[in-house]
Amino acid sequence: MQPSADPRAPQLSRTIWTLGLVSMFMDISSEIVHALLPLFLTVTLGASVALVGVIDGVAEATASISKVFSGYLSDRIGRRKPLILLGYGLSALTKPLFALAASPLPVLGARFVDRIGKGLRDAPRDALIADVTPPEIRGRAYGLRQALDTVGAFAGPLAAIGLMAAFADDMRAVFWVAVIPGAIAVLLVLFGIKGDRRDQPPSEARVPLRLADLRKLDYRFWAVVAIGVMFTLARFSEAFLVLRANGNGLPLVLAPLVFVAMNLIYSLGAYPAGALADTGGPLRPLFLGLVCLLGADLCLAFSAGLPGTFAGIALWGAHMALTQGLLAKLVAEMAPEDLRGSAFGIFHLATGIALLAASVLAGLLWDRIGPSATFIASGGFAAITAVLLIFRQAFADAGRTRA
Repeated sequence: MQPSADPRAPQLSRTIWTLGLVSMFMDISSEIVHALLPLFLTVTLGASVALVGVIDGVAEATASISKVFSGYLSDRIGRRKPLILLGYGLSALTKPLFALAASPLPVLGARFVDRIGKGLRDAPRDALIADVTPPEIRGRAYGLRQALDTVGAFAGPLAAIGLMAAFADDMRAVFWVAVIPGAIAVLLVLFGIKGDRRDQPPSEARVPLRLADLRKLDYRFWAVVAIGVMFTLARFSEAFLVLRANGNGLPLVLAPLVFVAMNLIYSLGAYPAGALADTGGPLRPLFLGLVCLLGADLCLAFSAGLPGTFAGIALWGAHMALTQGLLAKLVAEMAPEDLRGSAFGIFHLATGIALLAASVLAGLLWDRIGPSATFIASGGFAAITAVLLIFRQAFADAGRTRA
């Protein structure tokens, strides 16, 4: 996955590959759990679908709030690795808690701590990628990390299927196995990432959350935040994909296939989408991503069988591949270098709050109206996002014309 056959062209560094592998192993660990968690909550622990949405939404909002502070701290101390290590370490330590849970409340607690870990690591990790990568190949760098992350996101559910068969549908036993890849991820961070100190000494680092500094984040950055929020409102927690497939006839033991299908497409498309954005700009892949999301919503809202459901799940994965890495690239490009970690934190905070709102709304619509209403609402938000993208592009074109 190198960006060019030309040996003189910029190449993706060891740090990028290491971060990708770290993401892959932690995602294997997390997705072994998450692929079964919606059904573990509803079938084993007796939770409602609305409560599933609340648990996922609260967890993701917690991660996003944590990202603001971790981005700030990584800018302040001039180092990214300590926060990345702490974040992955916390997530690894939560895995046994899922196996021990006897009610939905401990699951919420485990998700809460796990997402604090995610929040601590994500903004410094994304900022570190920008720190060590030339601007002309940043789309590829974010695409590669996302692709490897997503390899883990479909390998984890595949492992869950095999483990469910091996342990006779004992989900708690499966959750215990998830501890192993999480530990590998922590070891990779500890021994595989070196030299992450930034050129700016900590003593000279400016506090990035001051109002005067926030003014350095201009309208282009805030436009990216607004677009990210709208994308997030349209793509609530993937737990609802599992519940939809199960409701349309997918057996419990095969429930992780939902994440396998979605993340296989996601992993195959993330790097090409980043390369396309590097060469032709992000607008086209973002629009293609919205088209895929609208198609996914139509399939999931109106299909009563598994073929249509899995077509929607595959389109959902394509939309993720075409959008998520590119939004990170846009944040990196629109933020000043000395505020890059803080900018990622602000972006993740805004999108995390949006995910909380989207997941709660999705659960309420599911319980009170039906599954179709959940996906129709997602399609409506996707249409609004398309309009917002059109306005942003028109505004950018007008600015270039005036210049």
